[in-house]
Amino acid sequence: MTNIIGKKNWYFLISLLVIIPGLLSLLFWGLNLGIDFTGGTRITYSFPDNVDSKTVDDVKKVFSDAKIKIDTTQTSGKELFIRTVPTTTSQDQLLSALLQQKYGPLIKQEEFENIGPVIGKEITQNAFYSIITASILIVLYIAISFRKVPKPASAWRFGVCAIAALIHDVLVLLGLFSLLGHFFHVEIDSLFVTAVLTVIGFSVHDTIVVFDRIRENLLRSGSSMFAQVVNDSIVQTLSRSLNTSLTAILVLFTLLLFGGDSIRWFVVALLIGIISGTYSSIFNAAPLLVLWQELEQKRKNKM
Repeated sequence: MTNIIGKKNWYFLISLLVIIPGLLSLLFWGLNLGIDFTGGTRITYSFPDNVDSKTVDDVKKVFSDAKIKIDTTQTSGKELFIRTVPTTTSQDQLLSALLQQKYGPLIKQEEFENIGPVIGKEITQNAFYSIITASILIVLYIAISFRKVPKPASAWRFGVCAIAALIHDVLVLLGLFSLLGHFFHVEIDSLFVTAVLTVIGFSVHDTIVVFDRIRENLLRSGSSMFAQVVNDSIVQTLSRSLNTSLTAILVLFTLLLFGGDSIRWFVVALLIGIISGTYSSIFNAAPLLVLWQELEQKRKNKM
């Protein structure tokens, strides 16, 4: 039989190797926050041909002549995405007139979105509160649902280990998007918050499936062979977890191919989160229960 628990330290090491680069990126570079968080203006222009570096430089000069500071620019095929400081409607009209003089009907404004810094601050706070509230509710739910689990296992341990797996997934997601933001200028917007909350829900759902099987097996066979019971429970739910995740991944991969630029990074975030959530539920959450039990047993033996 597959011995997942016996190799738990290797799985913890793999998680650390994935998380540490992202944590260092968060520490030194942070996240490339979009205007949903920082406030500002996002303008999208479309051209008849793919946007090259000369076109970007020409458009930047027009913005400079209009005395509007550009924060970032990004191209995707025939579209040019520009993020600036907050811009008024009159300034936008001036820009449109200057660009029409230069390019004529070849250039078309596809989007003009203005978000004030107060709204950006509110979104940041709500995102933080949402994640904290979700985590607390998850611990309470698991503690209540698993309250009859036989000793020495504890319902609170199940809850804490589920949150540890959840934190693992959030850190993987934040770390990778910090790296993507630094090297590929990928911005974090309000859709990313939605992706994080969705990943939290999926991760906890997958973890509870494994934990519920552990509880059933503990009630049936007792906790004298705790590590073996946990390992058997993981193996019994392995195919279900993988199949559930695979179907979600296939749908998201299809969306990534045909969903368009507007939801591309939202879908990427979901893909990363679901893959990480599947891994953490199988190879982190349940093994953490065993590690905690082993450490507690060693402490009692020394007393």
